[in-house]
Amino acid sequence: MRKRIFSSFILFFAIGIILSACGESGQGSNGGSGSSGDSAEPVTNLTMGTGSVGGVYYPLGGEMANLFTDNIDVEGFDVSSVESGASVENIAKIQSGDYQLGIAQNTTLINAVNQKGEFEGKTTDKVGVIGSLYPEALQVVTLESTGIESIEELKGKKVAIGPPGGATREAAELVLSAYGIEEGDFDAYEEGFGDAKSKLQNGTIDASFAVVGVPSSTTDELANATDQVKFLDVEGDALQQVVDNSQYEAYTVEPGTYEWQKEPAETITAMALLLGSTEQVSEDLAYQITKTLYEKSGDMTIEQASLITQDNAMTGVGDLPLHPGTEKYFKEVGIIE
Repeated sequence: MRKRIFSSFILFFAIGIILSACGESGQGSNGGSGSSGDSAEPVTNLTMGTGSVGGVYYPLGGEMANLFTDNIDVEGFDVSSVESGASVENIAKIQSGDYQLGIAQNTTLINAVNQKGEFEGKTTDKVGVIGSLYPEALQVVTLESTGIESIEELKGKKVAIGPPGGATREAAELVLSAYGIEEGDFDAYEEGFGDAKSKLQNGTIDASFAVVGVPSSTTDELANATDQVKFLDVEGDALQQVVDNSQYEAYTVEPGTYEWQKEPAETITAMALLLGSTEQVSEDLAYQITKTLYEKSGDMTIEQASLITQDNAMTGVGDLPLHPGTEKYFKEVGIIE
């Protein structure tokens, strides 16, 4: 446990440094968007931040990187997808210039733009939306063998709340707090989705939180291995409290979403977005990335790719800043005026 706490301290310290750089970078000589005269030169060798192994971001990022590399003919162009802590880390590293592309929840980018949550006091002015990808749902999972019937019963239990740097952690804390469970009331395991599945399967933990696209292969694998997966509902006053105090919306994972699922699961949802640096990704290259994403998404094999369509391109985006290249493409095809 001491090793886990020490590792978490190191990762939070590192993210703190990145976020500090975000705040400073918005005020120096390289500040502003990619269209400003004193901004850094655009690059063509791009790094895309994804998420942890076991979630959707990681395999989807790999497929998108291959899709872009195979279809965009620009000298020196390449995209490498890398495992990361997901939303918070990806936004911070795009802002700092370490990543040029990244996947993140819309709720996290809203916090970043408004300098809230992990981004309190930090400037995020070099990150633009390339488009909406698919809806994500918070899945709170346990096994029948634990005897746990509700989220209230997680007090005093061992619970995976997602890795530092991801949106799952924020969602877990919001939901647990709505049920009167605060830090220190349970044993928190800061695990990626794959590790959380393994620990739940072998009895190391009692439940896990994951904001992930549905259906999730990790949840399916756990069900196939144990035949006793159970969703814990976010419902009633607690659900309303979360919705009223965040950007999340109520959502139902309908029966049959998973072949083994017999009952609906009440929870919350956000949208996954693809983001790009407005400083390091040129308008022309962002235009080509956006065009490829929405016109070639059918070439990807991951299930969530079927949801990446022009009709859904602005879902969950609202007033968030678009990358200039994306704005050009969206206007050209009539997604926006």
